Amino acid sequence: MRKTNILLILVAIATVTLSAINASWVAAKPAGPLIVVAHRGVAQPIDPNAPAGDCSARRLAESGHNFIENTLFSMQNAIHDGADALMLDIRASSDDRAVIFRDARLECRTNGTGAVGERPLDYLRSLDIGYGYSADNGLTFPLRGRPPGGMATAEEVIRDFPRTRLVFELADERAADALVAAFARAGKPIGPSHGFVGDAASLARLRQLTQAGWILDRAAGDACLSAYRATGWLGLVPGGCRGVTLDLPRAGEWTLWGWPYRFMDRMQADGASFFIAGEPQAGAVTGLDRVEQLEEVPRFYAGMLLIEDMHGVGRALQR
Repeated sequence: MRKTNILLILVAIATVTLSAINASWVAAKPAGPLIVVAHRGVAQPIDPNAPAGDCSARRLAESGHNFIENTLFSMQNAIHDGADALMLDIRASSDDRAVIFRDARLECRTNGTGAVGERPLDYLRSLDIGYGYSADNGLTFPLRGRPPGGMATAEEVIRDFPRTRLVFELADERAADALVAAFARAGKPIGPSHGFVGDAASLARLRQLTQAGWILDRAAGDACLSAYRATGWLGLVPGGCRGVTLDLPRAGEWTLWGWPYRFMDRMQADGASFFIAGEPQAGAVTGLDRVEQLEEVPRFYAGMLLIEDMHGVGRALQR
């Protein structure tokens, strides 16, 4: 037998073996439920065709609802629409109270001025947080005066949603201190249903304060997936994947050996969990904002799925 034929046979055997090792269709379906995470509760969607600007609240699409992001009322309605979890923005006021607000400054969305971190809680609570929202580039402002209760605090959410999974996006290190203090003020311990997202400095500060809860550490997740791309063809899960929450890509998943179910089965066996989001915008975490994106999510996916438009996309989600 010619050497060329022997080589072809060996290649064929290797191909069949690798295919069997990494076959997704024979793998067990992932354990656990789909966890729908509403980003900021029910938010007003941004018009993708509107001119870019510094203030996204002036570039809204028609939504058919009056909910304002990060308010207690919008959080309640997100849960009513099927959300299992909430992902909320955390900032520290000048008197070190954890407030839930998207922007670093107040001028875009409210009738206030200055940076959130330079204003005390009493001032922040007095603001009209629907003041700046407009779907016609500032001609009309239909949400002025609508949101009851003003800017929400972290301790209110911790008290009011005791059975809801909560994911907190930390703006900076001060936000980490303020949030941990909010848990203490609310009389609730940080537990496995509480997650934290932020930059490296914010998460490092959080871990100085508490080891409780879980964190979405993109650097650790990226390192895990990079190492798995090198070893996964043999069915090996790198040690750096153990216990990590993985921010999974929706595009390029063909690079993950055994995607989706063989890959997920391996990772879950090593204690990893999963998080799927939309395309980042200006480096920020965003959720799925178009119904067609749901087709990109594996049918039996078991993990967190971040939804940006809970009123539109979230309500269309049929699993």
